Amino acid sequence: MNLEVIGAGFGRTGTLSLKAALEELGFGPCYHMRELYEHPEHVEQWQAAVRGEPVDWERVLGDYRSTVDWPGCSFYEELLEMNPDAKVILTVRDPQRWYESARDTIYRASKASYSAAFGLAGLVIPRVRPINSASRFVSELIWKGDFDGRFGDRGYAIGVFERHNEEVERRVPPERLLVYEVKQGWGPLCDFLGVETPDEPFPHLNDGEAFRVWIRRVRLSTAAALAVGVSLAGLAVLRLGRRRRR
Repeated sequence: MNLEVIGAGFGRTGTLSLKAALEELGFGPCYHMRELYEHPEHVEQWQAAVRGEPVDWERVLGDYRSTVDWPGCSFYEELLEMNPDAKVILTVRDPQRWYESARDTIYRASKASYSAAFGLAGLVIPRVRPINSASRFVSELIWKGDFDGRFGDRGYAIGVFERHNEEVERRVPPERLLVYEVKQGWGPLCDFLGVETPDEPFPHLNDGEAFRVWIRRVRLSTAAALAVGVSLAGLAVLRLGRRRRR
């Protein structure tokens, strides 16, 4: 593992835009929470990290040059200790707007009915089970872990958000830390990383809309898997019934 950039900011602070920017600057691939769903085999190692057990970080992050968002931001100190030359970027945002964005996207999605569909699909379609495992881990890490099961309490959640940011600023040496809002664009980011500014516009992605599109795709794929599984189960029951009648 040879991380050059460690993102310490919580999700919903422009991390998807930062991921795209880092990859444009040559610090990719960048590990974002979405990677966990594409590589659910990583869940076991992240769970070990939560428990404070030995982690095969090379297996999880060996091919990545940077991280942003959860789950990496929950372990920024450990990652920094293992990558002493890495730089840390703390993405920040107005706390009230951050809370509303997180509540209306990742928190609401975790409470939506599609989670139940994931569970049911996992009973009949084995390939859905790893995705279900990733979803459960994210819920445990963020809502039950970082926010102590109290994200629904706006004041408490914002307090956690602000204390995390303060902690990062206190614990990371100032010469290795950039406190950054993605609306600032290329300038501060490129200066901090010591690279030239690209000719391309900064990738200000519509993070909220991109997330909703992704969720719709997850729902559709899960519903399709569930439909196939139920159909197969129905056929199996039908065939079993016919054999018994014979």
